Amino acid sequence: MEEQKSCKVYVDVGVEFTAEGKMRPSWIRWTDGHIFQIDRIKQICRAASRKAGGVGLRYTVIISGQESQLYYEENYKWFVEAKHPQ
Repeated sequence: MEEQKSCKVYVDVGVEFTAEGKMRPSWIRWTDGHIFQIDRIKQICRAASRKAGGVGLRYTVIISGQESQLYYEENYKWFVEAKHPQ
C-alpha cells in the first residue's frame, strides 16, 4: 500500500504573548472555519516538517485528546501537516 503524502495547510491561529514575550497558540481555525481549542502545549522546538516540508518552530499540541504538530514558519505563517487528497 502506498503511503499518503502530506501537504502544508495554512491556518489562522489565536496567539497569546506572555509577559516574558513567549508566544503561546491557543486555538486553530481550520480552512472550513471550524475552530479547535488547543488544550495543552507539550513541546516547542525548532524543527523541520519531514512530511510537508518547511522549517520553523514546531509546537506539539493536544487538541481534543489528540497530539498534533503546529508549525510557525519564518515567513510569519502557521501551518499543520495534512494528508494530501489523491
